[in-house]
Amino acid sequence: MTGGRDGSAGAPTAKYRALLAAVIAAIVAVSATIYVGVSSDLYGDGTRDRDTLVDGRDGHRNPAAPASTGTWVSSWAASPVGGEPDTEMTGLANRSLRNVVHTSVGGTAARITLSNLYGQSPLTINRASIALSADRGGAAALADTMRQVTFRGRTGVVIPAGGQVTSDAVRIAVPHDGDVLVTTYSPTGSGPVTRHTYARQTSYAAVGEHTEDTTGAVYTEESAFWRYLTGLDVLSRDSEGTVVALGDSLTDGSTSTVGANNRWPDILSDRLREAAAAGRDVPRYSVVNGGISGNRVLADGLGRPAENPSALKRFDRDVLGRTNVKVLVVDLGINDILRDPDLADPDAIVGGLKTLVDRAHARGLKVVGATLMPFGGHRGHTDAREAVRQRINAEIRAGRVFDAVVDFDRALRDPYDPRRLRPLYDSGDHLHPSDRGYTRMAEIFDLNDLKGGAPAQL
Repeated sequence: MTGGRDGSAGAPTAKYRALLAAVIAAIVAVSATIYVGVSSDLYGDGTRDRDTLVDGRDGHRNPAAPASTGTWVSSWAASPVGGEPDTEMTGLANRSLRNVVHTSVGGTAARITLSNLYGQSPLTINRASIALSADRGGAAALADTMRQVTFRGRTGVVIPAGGQVTSDAVRIAVPHDGDVLVTTYSPTGSGPVTRHTYARQTSYAAVGEHTEDTTGAVYTEESAFWRYLTGLDVLSRDSEGTVVALGDSLTDGSTSTVGANNRWPDILSDRLREAAAAGRDVPRYSVVNGGISGNRVLADGLGRPAENPSALKRFDRDVLGRTNVKVLVVDLGINDILRDPDLADPDAIVGGLKTLVDRAHARGLKVVGATLMPFGGHRGHTDAREAVRQRINAEIRAGRVFDAVVDFDRALRDPYDPRRLRPLYDSGDHLHPSDRGYTRMAEIFDLNDLKGGAPAQL
């Protein structure tokens, strides 16, 4: 890790030590008597602005978590991709949106992040709630877990166009490897609705304000994507940091079974937890998914703000913006090859990957990178594109890009035709893995590669 990255400048002088000790003592005393409530507005470009609160009753059923009972980590995340079609005018007004999300690690308290990144007007959230799912993936909640979510002590919040907000902490026992229901109600139109498109998870909507409904009966509308919700943090006694998996559809879990949580980051999370429980010396980290289907290292999608922004553009938001990040895993480059109308430049793609690594190192993050898997048989495959993939993989394997390498290509390719996925691991489109393929990706990950931080710069 680079010296001085934490902003330290050596030990304080003697005349300031007493004052420093007094300040620390005062902070500890205050922390023992107050509850934490975290609320921030982080824009896609990293700037901050204040949100406007909506008057409402205090969250009397929303006791915040004590300040010193664990470590805040990201337990679930989804990257905002773009605006939902046909919501430009209505913005899903008078709808309760119940997002179903799957946790990586558990905790004693939780907080959520809501995004209005693609909205063209302020988004009013009058009510929000969090609860545990009663039937794994359904809309019904365990009644005794239903909690009202507040924002700086109020039940409502207005999120500016292009902004996001993090809620107060809510005391709730969140399990690891479990389903959580996060519900928001917006009385007025604010479109387009910010969403993550390919969730591989069914979520729900209902007409009217039903944020604290536990039966789920009113949630008759189903959706295949997550709306507004981009993060779930937990106060954990078991985890000490977060791993972010930054990728494209191969990380997003495209073609994996809906509701099965069989994306490779899900399975990597399970492996870490099981290894720690077995007494192995592995990092106690959560793993969150930063995949966007179709994502590229270098090029953005269309629009302002750009839909499906490049990994370089969304790095601050989707990596550094997560809570207590320790390690970054990168699996990107296939779409740069497939979607370039001309032949992609392998040096430019590798250069983009190296830039991601440099930016991660500047924040003390270790970076594990994946080789690019074969796509022979896919409609976009050509010999020239195969040559680009091989050149990029050669750079990655040589250790000239990442701190450590996970060789997805070698693990999933057909030994009889290395330009293709092995049939057992092929979903059928010759690009995306099957469920068994996603499992294999997580299985060959060396958990020791997640230890340590960024290399020291000499």
